[in-house]
Amino acid sequence: MGFVSTDRVLKEAGTAKAAQTKLEQEFSKREKELVDQGARIKTLADTFERDAPTLPETQRQARQRELLEQDRDFQKKRRDFQEDLNARKNEELQLVIQRANKVIKDIAVAENYDFIFQDAVYVNPKHDMTDKVIKALNNPPAK
Repeated sequence: MGFVSTDRVLKEAGTAKAAQTKLEQEFSKREKELVDQGARIKTLADTFERDAPTLPETQRQARQRELLEQDRDFQKKRRDFQEDLNARKNEELQLVIQRANKVIKDIAVAENYDFIFQDAVYVNPKHDMTDKVIKALNNPPAK
């Protein structure tokens, strides 16, 4: 019998770290644009709050509509960003999990394990093969 901590594999394996770095690089520009746009809207809202009492009614309403429109656009972009990021995270996570499962199976076959568990309430450390899996993921065999 053996046990593998999937959480540890996903945090410590080089492939998981590489996937995280790849996602950060892929989405950092969009994230920065969203942060900048949010800051601009906040500045405009603060300015509007300060100026609103002195503005003519029609101008105040026009600026308020413009702010609401910009905020709606920002919220939509933020939702789209989050959906795209989550979809890509899931894709990358699946690749890491598939690779880890193959490594686990290879170790199980090579070392004659009958069962490998990935979720358990308690595991005796002598059955924990997580370090072996992480090591195998970080150092793939030469072909």
